[in-house]
Amino acid sequence: MSTSTHGRRALVVDDEQALARVLASYLEREGFEVDLAFDGPSAVDLAREHDPVVVVLDLGLPGLDGVEVCRQIRTFSDCYILMLTARAEEVDTLIGLSVGADDYMTKPFSTRELIARIGAMLRRPRDAGSQHGTAHHAPLRFGALSIDPLGREVHLDGEAVALTRTEFDVLAALAANPRRAFTRQALIDAVWGQDWVGDGHLVDVHILHVRQKLGDNATDQKYVRTVRGVGYRMGRG
Repeated sequence: MSTSTHGRRALVVDDEQALARVLASYLEREGFEVDLAFDGPSAVDLAREHDPVVVVLDLGLPGLDGVEVCRQIRTFSDCYILMLTARAEEVDTLIGLSVGADDYMTKPFSTRELIARIGAMLRRPRDAGSQHGTAHHAPLRFGALSIDPLGREVHLDGEAVALTRTEFDVLAALAANPRRAFTRQALIDAVWGQDWVGDGHLVDVHILHVRQKLGDNATDQKYVRTVRGVGYRMGRG
């Protein structure tokens, strides 16, 4: 991982300063230049100033909580965001991911696992279709929805749809094989990688967020459809 991350910036945000410095030291060993922030406002400022490729973001912060920090960072950056929480309640996870976090970990956690998660995110192929041997170069169309794998752009009725990197990767993986019903595990393998270890419900949260941005809902599934007992597939729009 260190050769591929050389010169890339990371931002570690945690009011537990000792933990933040430990995480920073591990990331530095992997070739990152690391900035530290111990409160919400400083985190937003540093993210804006230094444009990190990945942000490790604690949920409970002074000044602004992690959810609001994530929300603000998403207004100007598509960096990967990995949220940390000391609370295991699912609502914290869902709220964090709904504002654009890519992954989450619950404290206490293994630092090696955190580094491995970051490495897996950075190794993701940027053309999700290529993972299935069906790399697409022309935009994929589903009714009023257009997905451009090369340009990593999505348009609905001619208007751009702002997706995070992970949201785009999930949608692109489905779109590259529109007749396939993907299980959660198949989507995890396609987007997060076969060596990723985490909560499979992460897929459901990202699907929910993609649907919201495309105007889909549980009853009107034009673009991302639930296949009962299996998982998800693309709709025709």
